[in-house]
Amino acid sequence: MRNLIRFILNNHFFILFLFFEIVALTLVFQNNNYQKAFVFNISRNISGYINTRIFSFRQYLDLHETNQKLVEENIRLRKDLISSYKLNIRPSANVEFDAAWVRQYDFIPAKVISNSVNKQSNFISIDKGTRHGIRPDMAVITYEGVVGIVSGVSENFSTVIPVLNRDLRISSRLKNTGYFGSLHWDGKDPGRALLQDLPHHVNLNAGDTITTSGYSAIFPEGIMIGTIAAFEITGGNFYTVIVDLSTNFRRLSHVYVIDNLFRDELLELEKTTGYD
Repeated sequence: MRNLIRFILNNHFFILFLFFEIVALTLVFQNNNYQKAFVFNISRNISGYINTRIFSFRQYLDLHETNQKLVEENIRLRKDLISSYKLNIRPSANVEFDAAWVRQYDFIPAKVISNSVNKQSNFISIDKGTRHGIRPDMAVITYEGVVGIVSGVSENFSTVIPVLNRDLRISSRLKNTGYFGSLHWDGKDPGRALLQDLPHHVNLNAGDTITTSGYSAIFPEGIMIGTIAAFEITGGNFYTVIVDLSTNFRRLSHVYVIDNLFRDELLELEKTTGYD
C-alpha cells in the first residue's frame, strides 16, 4: 500500500494529465460525428480481426470432430446406397424381408498407418483390429474404390492385402454388360491392373467401368475398381484388359472395412453343400 501511495505522489502530475486527456478525448468523440465514426470503425475492425482469429482457432480445434462426422456421413450414405439397391432387386413387392437383409453390410472406418506400393507383395496396415470388429477376409475400400482384403488382425491393428499384391485376385465385371473376369496386379505399374477371362465376343471400349462382381462373400456388388485403358486378345478366346485403377494407392489415408453380416451363413451353406 505504501508503495502505491508513493507512486501516486511521485507521478501525480502525469496521472492528472492522463485523466484530463481522457476526459477531453471523450468529450471530443461524443460531440463530433466524424471523430465518433472514426473511433467506431477502428474498434469494429479490431474486434472483427480478433473474432476472426478466435473463430479460426475454434475451427482448428474442431477439425477432428468434423472429420469424424464426415466419415460417419459417408458410411451412412454407402449403407443407404446398398440398401436402395437391395430394395430395387426384391423378387416381389409381396415378399417379406427384414432390416438385416436390407442392411447386409456394415462399414468400419479406419486410418492407414503403413503402406507400400513399390514391392511385388505390398501390404497396408490400419489402426483397427478385433476390438473394433475387424476379422480376416473383410473387404477394404476407400471413397475412390477397392483397396484390398484384410489378412491379419490383432486387438488394435490389422494388415490388408491390397490390389497391388500379386497374390490377390478379385472377381470383377464390366458395369455396362455384366460380363465378369478375374482382376490381378502384374507387379509393374501401381496405377494399373489386369483383368482376364473375358471372352473375345464381349464388346469392349476404352473407358468402360470395371466394378466388383459381388460373386463372393467379401465385396458387395458394384464397388468401383477402375476403367479400361487398353485390351487385346491373348491365350485363345479371351481378352487381357489393362485397367486404370480408380484408387490412388500412393495417397491412401482413410479406408472403410466392410463387414458382410451374412458371410458366415453363406460360407457354412457352401461348405455343407460341397460348393467349391
